[in-house]
Amino acid sequence: MGYLLGVDTGGTYTDAAVLDGDATLVLAKAKALTSRPDLAIGVAGAIDAAIAKAGIAATDIDVVSLSTTLATNALVEGQGGRIALIFIGFDAQELTRAGLQDALRGDPVIALPGGHTHAGTEAAPFDTDALRTALQDLPPVTGFAVAASFATRNPAHEIAAADLIRTATGLPVTCSHELSAALGGPKRALTAVLNARLIGMIAGLITAVEAHLTTIGVTARLMVVRGDGALIPADMARTRPIETILSGPAASVAGAAWLTQQRDALISDIGGTTTDICQLQNGAPRIDPQGAMVGGFRTMVEAVAMRTWGLGGDSAVSVVPGLDGALHLGPRRLMPISLLAQTHPDLVHPVLDRALAQDGPPLDGGQFAVPLWHHLPGNLDKREAIVAERLAAGPARMGDVVTTRLDQPALLRLVTRGLAIIAGVTPSDAAHVLALTDQWDADAATKALTLFTRTRRGDGQRIATDATSLAQTIIAQVTSQTADCLLQAAFADDARDWGEVTPERLAAHPLTMAGLDRHNGLIKTQLSLGVPVIGLGASAASYYGAVGDRLGTQMIVPDHADVANAIGAVVGQVVMQASGTITAPGAGRFTVHTEEAPQTFPTSAAALAALESSLTATATVRAAQAGVTDPQITITRDINAALIEGQEMFFGAGLRVTARGRPRIARS
Repeated sequence: MGYLLGVDTGGTYTDAAVLDGDATLVLAKAKALTSRPDLAIGVAGAIDAAIAKAGIAATDIDVVSLSTTLATNALVEGQGGRIALIFIGFDAQELTRAGLQDALRGDPVIALPGGHTHAGTEAAPFDTDALRTALQDLPPVTGFAVAASFATRNPAHEIAAADLIRTATGLPVTCSHELSAALGGPKRALTAVLNARLIGMIAGLITAVEAHLTTIGVTARLMVVRGDGALIPADMARTRPIETILSGPAASVAGAAWLTQQRDALISDIGGTTTDICQLQNGAPRIDPQGAMVGGFRTMVEAVAMRTWGLGGDSAVSVVPGLDGALHLGPRRLMPISLLAQTHPDLVHPVLDRALAQDGPPLDGGQFAVPLWHHLPGNLDKREAIVAERLAAGPARMGDVVTTRLDQPALLRLVTRGLAIIAGVTPSDAAHVLALTDQWDADAATKALTLFTRTRRGDGQRIATDATSLAQTIIAQVTSQTADCLLQAAFADDARDWGEVTPERLAAHPLTMAGLDRHNGLIKTQLSLGVPVIGLGASAASYYGAVGDRLGTQMIVPDHADVANAIGAVVGQVVMQASGTITAPGAGRFTVHTEEAPQTFPTSAAALAALESSLTATATVRAAQAGVTDPQITITRDINAALIEGQEMFFGAGLRVTARGRPRIARS
């Protein structure tokens, strides 16, 4: 009998789980620290440990599936490669729409004439010479995004630009029409920009997993979890990594449903960087009809209706300006001091001991800078290069890395690019102080929190008396912010129309707080969630009991909650889709628009038949390539027609064909 292997790579841990061939039983699970920049180390550690615990041969594994939060975390933290956008046939003002300019983050844009009309006819010729010249003057980039006006009606100019760029540069190119069949040029461009930025990161992860599977003799095809929970082949995920945003959360939803058999619940998954919340409805995740929203950007990627907050076990702890010394967690991720001390004790403990021997808080906050490269990176500006050189020998005390006011922003730019990380106090350190976990160096965590207590409030007093009281405050803040996230998600998805009041305001409203406090005076209030909460993540058992109490609902933390993502990665189905549209540009003309060149037919019936046939063939082939031998086909039709003076008038149509099924013995 064959076995199933699920792998999930998150910001802090890489998890692996081995299930029986019928996906009814977890045979073994394992965790390893996610290793940066060489992801292969953590991947190998988790996979090898899980297979060894299961007592099986690697050659007996029939299906391998991978989920990841790397793409989600990168968008939340503003990381990724530097790209160039080729913007064809758009007005300059369209760069300001759909958040496109913010997503570009100053990356270069090459605006060119061209594009097509709503009917798919050429609006203006595409100037290949202008593109070729512009490419020669570009600063170094890691890839390209190409978006042309009405490319979903005719992709010819995007395809021409992509061919030219690949020939001239050899770099990866993302075309917007390949990611969505919907209209809305700036939003498609935004989706293409984010996809291009993520390609190097996700390709590196897939390469690491595939290389290790080959080394240990696993011959099964590698699948990757898409943002809607479906499985896609790894080679598709390499070129379309944007589809893996919310991959980890989507896998966690599938894992939660499988582990608990709950039909209706809120699922809250706390990782190292983020907390992801989704609604489980009738045993299936709720899908966001507007496209995935991650890191403040609304994409055209169909995904679970997941709300993501920068709150996790490794969130930065900061003091809110004011007299009371209130704390806030996130959104930036730090490496926990307890983890750095586990790997570099000879650095961390002497630095903390010297700081504790002095009066007052250390000027550098008791933090450290940690490089995430094997070799000194190129393409750095002068100040970045100076800071990087100080980290050439490995992690260092923050005060030795940041010596002038210009060094701090340079270091933060390295962090944004994923080249370095800052180590400091996190909820994970607080959990070690309170003995809620013992994974890393609790002594270093206690020293770091003791230093942090010396931080002064607005009234000049210390924020805490000792490490234990500070740790309790930090954990209480995890409870408070998690409850707030769940309330926001519940208000947003509740069937009641709350008018123009936002979920954020509703969650923080005094009446909401009174209801959670069970206020009992002249006015008696009580408020609770109407469904249970399923808590997932390695730290869920430590934090989430108090969250359930606060929200007055059942908190379910199932067995294997710590590897729910890895389990969910391998219990899903392959789902392949193909979409297209039909327009009616004139009498007796019905044009079919797909990823190929438009085709025109004399009747609407002929156009519909041709489109349905083409899309069915495309979806079936894609499913077969993913290992589904006998897919279930469903067709969704959205036909815009009306009866006018006794005659049916056809204005247009949209079709989507879906092929789904479990991968059989999906061997290469």
